[in-house]
Amino acid sequence: MVFGSSACLGTEPTDPSNGVSAVSGDAWTSLRGSLGHGHADGTLPDSWTDAEYAWRIPLGRRDVGSVVIANQQCFFLAHDATKNSISLRCVSMNDGSSIWQRSFPLGAYAMHARNSYAASTPTISGDKIYIAYADDQHTYVRCLDLEGGDVWVRDFGPWQSDHGFSTSPAIIDGLCVLYDSQQADELPPGKQPSHERMIAVDAQTGDDRWMTPLTATRTCYGISSGYESPEGSTQVVNAGTGDGIFSLDARTGKVAWSIPVFDKRIVSSPIVVGDIVLAACGSGGGGNAIVAVKMPGRSSDDPQVLYRIERGAAYVPTCAIDGDHALMISDNGIATRFRISDGKIAASGRIGGNYGSSPIVVGDKVLAISLDGVATIMNATSLAKRGEVRLGGPVGASPAFANGRLILRVDDELRCLWTGAEM
Repeated sequence: MVFGSSACLGTEPTDPSNGVSAVSGDAWTSLRGSLGHGHADGTLPDSWTDAEYAWRIPLGRRDVGSVVIANQQCFFLAHDATKNSISLRCVSMNDGSSIWQRSFPLGAYAMHARNSYAASTPTISGDKIYIAYADDQHTYVRCLDLEGGDVWVRDFGPWQSDHGFSTSPAIIDGLCVLYDSQQADELPPGKQPSHERMIAVDAQTGDDRWMTPLTATRTCYGISSGYESPEGSTQVVNAGTGDGIFSLDARTGKVAWSIPVFDKRIVSSPIVVGDIVLAACGSGGGGNAIVAVKMPGRSSDDPQVLYRIERGAAYVPTCAIDGDHALMISDNGIATRFRISDGKIAASGRIGGNYGSSPIVVGDKVLAISLDGVATIMNATSLAKRGEVRLGGPVGASPAFANGRLILRVDDELRCLWTGAEM
């Protein structure tokens, strides 16, 4: 089975099963942190000033892709409009100095006004970094080593969506997984419906493992999560308009279960907490909802909807997890803390502003940053406001935190705030 062009560009990597990883110390290895929960140990100040940044570096333009962190280095994608290219950049966590940069040609495509060409977030696993990007004619997934050397690249063909590209690869059970969800309805004149599928390749070699067709409707952007079922099988969990919340067997790609619970687009990522998955849908015109589904314990069982929250539900931002509670920031600035097991609201209140980036929990505080760059710091339990910082520029990227350092992408800058001793 071959479903995309392949080139293996490096030597065979070290087997990750030997327990040796090139990633050491505290890390933030994907869009929502290393566990996908948007949670980190550490401390956050209630406020800070421009003079307190450890460093800030110009990036040349505003992009909405977030930063990942490993080995005291920050990795992120950036777009260069003058060269029609997208770059994977690596900078020092200590002073922001450039360590290396790799650039790749990039064509054009239609996209939402709030999107950007470098909207995807890299994913780090072991001693490799994985990126995804697309244009009208190509959908690329690349694997590089942490020094910027090529390992493999795949091209899965044209990309079509009126919102553009912004999903990210996930590493699950030795697979590099990409949710290739493209537009099939509400198309502009002259456009033909496209496909929806989950693609899995070997994370070490880029070789085909499986491709599962799904129900194409509207482009959805969630990053897949892994789940170990009670029966011992690893599953790939995601959510889309056409199939609702669904799970695929990681070994074969076969659909294990699906439950149709959505009628709108999914932009945020599903979160797996124990045997519960949280996922949300919405639109710019409202109708947002977050749904909790209890995943089946056995292959003969069916998934069950536990609850549905519509009031104050987020569409674009993904929830953060704080123990047995989830913290949600709606697109129009309502903060909500609810119990994951039953959806009981523990605290809620309006903080104001409009939001696209996702909140994170650091220690006992929540950080939420609005589209116009107002950072609000709240108590994680009560949601009482602790402080506010006006960052001085728009923010679409979610923050990252590791080694006592908060990394922010503000307008056309990358900034680092040292918040205390390294963890």
